[in-house]
Amino acid sequence: MAAPGCSAPGLWVRGSGQCLGSLFTLYSKPLCSAAAAAASRPLDAQRLAERLRAQKQQQKTKEPAPTNPVQRRVRELVRFTEQLQRVHPNVLAKALSRGIVHQDKDLVVINKPYGLPVHGGPGVKLCISDVLPVLAKMLHGPKAKPLHLCHRLDKETTGVMVLAWEKEVAHQVQELFRTRQVTKKYWAITVRVPVPEAGVVDIPIIEKEAQGQQHHHKMTLSPSYRVDDGQMVRVRSSRNAQLAVTQYQVLSSSLSAALLELQPITGIKHQLRVHLSFGLDCPVLGDHKYSDWNRLAPQKLSAGILKKLGLQQSKARHLPLHLHACQLTLPALQPQKEELTLLCRPPRYFVNSLRRLGLKMPSRDHSAGDEAAQPGAQ
Repeated sequence: MAAPGCSAPGLWVRGSGQCLGSLFTLYSKPLCSAAAAAASRPLDAQRLAERLRAQKQQQKTKEPAPTNPVQRRVRELVRFTEQLQRVHPNVLAKALSRGIVHQDKDLVVINKPYGLPVHGGPGVKLCISDVLPVLAKMLHGPKAKPLHLCHRLDKETTGVMVLAWEKEVAHQVQELFRTRQVTKKYWAITVRVPVPEAGVVDIPIIEKEAQGQQHHHKMTLSPSYRVDDGQMVRVRSSRNAQLAVTQYQVLSSSLSAALLELQPITGIKHQLRVHLSFGLDCPVLGDHKYSDWNRLAPQKLSAGILKKLGLQQSKARHLPLHLHACQLTLPALQPQKEELTLLCRPPRYFVNSLRRLGLKMPSRDHSAGDEAAQPGAQ
């Protein structure tokens, strides 16, 4: 039987192959245009996931895993901080719920993790205020109203953070903060040891523009007096300067570092970091903003501290801020209630740095913090 003819377009020819050329000529242009259209279409989910996996695998092959345990922990912390900005709000809310240190009908108190901003802003993809509705539903069911912020902590600061179920209670707690009726205590690991080992820093603070290679604004001291030819001379105070008072005490010290307990009497932006760095010349370990006035650069650490931490100066930029809100005491919100003391244990990197620098944490406060910091503790 003769082979079928080639006149019908679209037929597959099982003959000598004479019609293959005509079929290829017939369909070559549509196939090419279809491929071009597919290339111009946006990536679908599968292709995007494959591309991201390939990029991650390529990065892993480029960056060898560090053998030093401290450098491994620093890398983990950097990745954890970056992941906090990319996770789904439900995942972040679940993580915050595991860090609850106190919960009652009025308040929820969490142990704020490092690297998580409280409010949104430029470059912030996810913050605590974004996930308060989700956290409330996890704790009180799908019909629960969102929780309310009672105060704020800096992005790099860890520790006690108070949330309220009702807006009226939140306003009540905010008023307690504003009128300085709340007792706050922080722990900080500092570079160098302050002299004297206990005292009060009472120097106003003002925001100014730093004249360095990069123009930027920082909080700085605005003292009422200065030394001129050995004489104390009163300086005309700026109307923008704000009263700032910090009480401090050394809990443990070595030759090059110290663990301080800080009690801010006032609540000025970056008050503790400014008073420690510019007032006592003992910046907080990992404070890359206030360790130098003119520069925005990684903190310069001594060879002794770097050796104890197992870090190189080139990796110091990844060192987190070692400032932890360890205790907060609220006055009674109602006549029948007593004051509420809330304790939070410091994060793991903080404890590891203490051990490596030869600093001791007070055993009584540490055990109380461990007990109070268990998830769901009442």
